[in-house]
Amino acid sequence: MRRIAMFRSLSVRNYRLYALGQLLSNPGTWMQRIAQDWLVLQLSGGSGIALGMTTALQFLPMLFLGLWGGALVDRLDKRRLLVFTQSTMGLLAVALGVLATLGAAQVWHVYLFAFGLGLVTVLDNPGRQAFVPEMVDRDLLTNAIALNSASFQLGRVTGPAVAGLLIAWIGSGPVFLINGASFGFTIVALLLIRTAELNPTEPVPRGKGQIREGLAYVSGRRDLVLLLLLAACTQFFGANGQTQIALMVNNVFETGAAAFGVAAACLAVGALIGALLAARRERPRLRLILVGSMVFGAGQVAAGLMPAYAAFVVVLVPMGIAFMTYVTTLNATFQLTVEPHMRGRVMSMFLLVFMGVAPIGAPVVGFLADAFGPQTSMVIGGTFTMLVVAVLAVPLFRVKGVRVRDLLPRRRGAPVAAESASEEPDAGGPVSAATAVAAVEEGAAGAPAAPGRLAAARGPGPGGAGGTER
Repeated sequence: MRRIAMFRSLSVRNYRLYALGQLLSNPGTWMQRIAQDWLVLQLSGGSGIALGMTTALQFLPMLFLGLWGGALVDRLDKRRLLVFTQSTMGLLAVALGVLATLGAAQVWHVYLFAFGLGLVTVLDNPGRQAFVPEMVDRDLLTNAIALNSASFQLGRVTGPAVAGLLIAWIGSGPVFLINGASFGFTIVALLLIRTAELNPTEPVPRGKGQIREGLAYVSGRRDLVLLLLLAACTQFFGANGQTQIALMVNNVFETGAAAFGVAAACLAVGALIGALLAARRERPRLRLILVGSMVFGAGQVAAGLMPAYAAFVVVLVPMGIAFMTYVTTLNATFQLTVEPHMRGRVMSMFLLVFMGVAPIGAPVVGFLADAFGPQTSMVIGGTFTMLVVAVLAVPLFRVKGVRVRDLLPRRRGAPVAAESASEEPDAGGPVSAATAVAAVEEGAAGAPAAPGRLAAARGPGPGGAGGTER
């Protein structure tokens, strides 16, 4: 198999600018996340329920307004939308930073900030998902998604460690202020993008029934429905991994903010490795989704059983690799197999499921941690994830026509198996599940896609940011 260039999508100027803005801005995102969690713990006396409530409020808007946000994104200019959302998020961070620095912050202030941030992400997240396809061609999709994730995870490596030191030195307030300023990098990058070099998707005219149209489109794709169900179940506990880590560090190992930053950074190191490995893959594959999510669940169980802090942080590295393998592959699968004019709505559904279950899972994680201990909470979460993956793998294999032996790595020159098999879609007809999967799984032996395959991907090439990146 030919070698795949890891950074090939950076050859596109607009995407290169966008990626640079993300690279400079993303550390602030994770500095703020650590500061937010730690501020809540300090203001609430170490309450797991308070920490879970903060996470729930941040993701609650996506749960109730995510579909509306996706429909609106399909009607708007993506670049201008992102300038607005990034500016608003920066202002929110500065406001809470001022309160915390002055010593006036209370728990309800953090709740309000988290909810406001959640409202903005209703537009920001699907907007980012739909904007990157306008900068890169279809053959750069998987690479662009992986590099976005790698940039985000690099910030996740550096941000928590720096945040832990800054919180111990000057407190949480200045960390929010630093993050507010860091949004400027992304805004400047967006303003420098050459609009003439974009391949914008034709805006969808305003009309009735657009959300229903998106729901009908997804419900007609059994493969996407099953993958959404898989994402919802695995994210029920997985989306609250940061909360579980904070509770383990604070309540079990009884270490400080710096140790929390190191633990979060270890998880991010694994995620960064997973994202860079994903950047070398040409196409997403079903087996990576299933194996990645299964190993992530096993990692949660192992982390919950670790008796010491050092052993706990070591386990977080492979756990991060597995999680990012799963997330990046799932994201690319959705991006590659939907029609461009549906992308905002479909990706909003993906984000709604991927992030929207956090408000439901967060209080559960907090309750289990308070009632039985953070270690038991992690073990239960990991066990639940593994059971869900095992159960849903069977219908996924059936819908996609994949046999277990087809999931094993093929020898070079071996015939393409069921995981890559496909049929030509009817001209102008809807994209079938088999056709969509075939286009995603195409090329195990380097064969190009047949002309006209996957009509959903015609036009400007797709791409997209990772699930929670700026």
